[in-house]
Amino acid sequence: MSTRKLNIAVYPGTFDPITNGHFDLIERGARMFDKVVIAVAASPGKSPHLDLETRMALAKTVCASLPNVEVIGFSTLLTTMMHEQGATIILRGLRAVSDFEYELQLANMNRAQNPELESVFLTPAVENSYISSTIVREIAKLGGDISPLVHPQVAEALRNHYTS
Repeated sequence: MSTRKLNIAVYPGTFDPITNGHFDLIERGARMFDKVVIAVAASPGKSPHLDLETRMALAKTVCASLPNVEVIGFSTLLTTMMHEQGATIILRGLRAVSDFEYELQLANMNRAQNPELESVFLTPAVENSYISSTIVREIAKLGGDISPLVHPQVAEALRNHYTS
């Protein structure tokens, strides 16, 4: 009797912070795949506003209702981490046509490093299509209301971060 291999998808990103747009894709990915690993990149080159531990904790809070979703941090090559996770699917979001060219380059580079990797692209729900972490941070930094864009704990974490 053969055992079926799990379809494990990795959704990599800095998640600085995780937004409702991210959660939309994670929730949909969790219905499509046996397991979804939210891989929070350390990304020191991007100088994240929130530290890795905070970004991971917020992702865990936001995704707590999804039993087949796991959150990890990583600072290695994506293809290396995917091998360690036993994953062959990279989950990515496309908000606009402008995202496609960059994501296509990444998908081709990842496949060049490991031909068994496949990239799956999802578009966000219309109500999330304009949300980006950069925009959320800017609104939060200037004291605006980000509650429609992020989980309540993310909004609180950003308020605390920018007022301390």
